[in-house]
Amino acid sequence: MHDTSEDWEGQRRALLSQRISELGLSIRGTLVEQLVERLYRELDERGLAFRPPVYLSDQWGCPDGTPLIGVPFYLADPRLTKLEEEMAVDVEGERDAMRYLRHEAGHAFNYAYRLYERADWHALFGPYSRPYRERYRADPFSRNHVRHILGWYAQKHPDEDFAETFAVWLTPGLDWRTEYAGWPALAKLEYVDAVMREVGSTIPIVPAPTDEDLPVEAMHYTVEEHYQSAEERLPIEDERHFDGDLRTIFAASADAPQGERGADFLRRHRREVVRRIAYWTGESATILRAFLDFLAARADVLDLRVAGLEAATLIELTSFGTAVMMNYRYTSVLGRRKRSGG
Repeated sequence: MHDTSEDWEGQRRALLSQRISELGLSIRGTLVEQLVERLYRELDERGLAFRPPVYLSDQWGCPDGTPLIGVPFYLADPRLTKLEEEMAVDVEGERDAMRYLRHEAGHAFNYAYRLYERADWHALFGPYSRPYRERYRADPFSRNHVRHILGWYAQKHPDEDFAETFAVWLTPGLDWRTEYAGWPALAKLEYVDAVMREVGSTIPIVPAPTDEDLPVEAMHYTVEEHYQSAEERLPIEDERHFDGDLRTIFAASADAPQGERGADFLRRHRREVVRRIAYWTGESATILRAFLDFLAARADVLDLRVAGLEAATLIELTSFGTAVMMNYRYTSVLGRRKRSGG
């Protein structure tokens, strides 16, 4: 029997009020266990003896310098997965989850064998000490980097470049030599191939996760507090900032009295627009959701209406949002030291 909306609302409230450390979450018997087993099979097929330990944490990540893989806790419980989809708009499916696992495995291998200290690693990927930037300039035409995670993620930092290159190299059924023939990025793939043959038979010593690595056992805050802490504040000092753009996308009520209210249109397409912009920009769904909610509130105040075709309005809205987020990325690039593998 399926849960009714009332049943789910009760479960939802209960989940939000619980401390994550008290949920009794475990990898065993979950989708996460299946994905990790698949990752380990892929490593074995490549002749790699090391199996990076995987633990449940607050997000995808690999603690800086530590060969451990953190997987989001919500993937270990269908109820939490459903809640994540509501709160963050989208949840990675098995295909994307494997992309992230291969990427994080790249970080783990880099740290386990301290490859980032090698001169040949520096020559290809750049200095590991380079400041880490959450928002970074990317060249979509560059052939110096592989393409794996969306948002030209390999261009974010030398450590991410290596992790992305490792992930492409590890991907089953991908003929990376043909895929990247003629690209400078091919030299990086060949480097990974050679280095993995060199170190693949050795097993490094790996420490267990500590509270600083944030395993679920150390997450002594509620699920609701987890989502509140993830919220990003939009850097909008004047709420009228995008009024002119909204008037370009929509029309005044006097000019389109029969049109759907712009605020309703924005809320109705919120999930789709956030998903599309996040896909192409690599920006977090959290800040995109906040941006769409802000636009809907302003469209309500301005009493705007949809004047043209729904599809055309949706395209213009998505294009506008993508342009804002990409320019935000380019102009908000304060450097910081790298905290953890992305």
